[in-house]
Amino acid sequence: MGAAKTTLQPVERYADMLAAMGAESRLRIMRLLLTAHPEGMVVGDIGAELEIAPSTLSHHLDKLKNEELISVRREGTFLWYSANTKGLEELLGFLYAECCTRNKAIEPDRIVCCK
Repeated sequence: MGAAKTTLQPVERYADMLAAMGAESRLRIMRLLLTAHPEGMVVGDIGAELEIAPSTLSHHLDKLKNEELISVRREGTFLWYSANTKGLEELLGFLYAECCTRNKAIEPDRIVCCK
């Protein structure tokens, strides 16, 4: 994790992560990269799949990378992007703890997204 991110309080960090995913295109990128987990996808395939222009895609990928929601690795001339599942797990854990464990605003067995 970068130095700037480690100085944020958890709520601030998670708010930034949620804000980064708040744009439709970035949320679509996250979902696509999760389907390609753990290998990830090359940038050209992401753009082709989601029909996003390269310059716009680059902007979205940078925003997600800056918030540590995705990671990138270089293999030869290709950039491979993948979802940072550890970061997502922390974010989901934060939300789950607040809504489902401490005050049970939502009963855990009512969360159906992953069943």
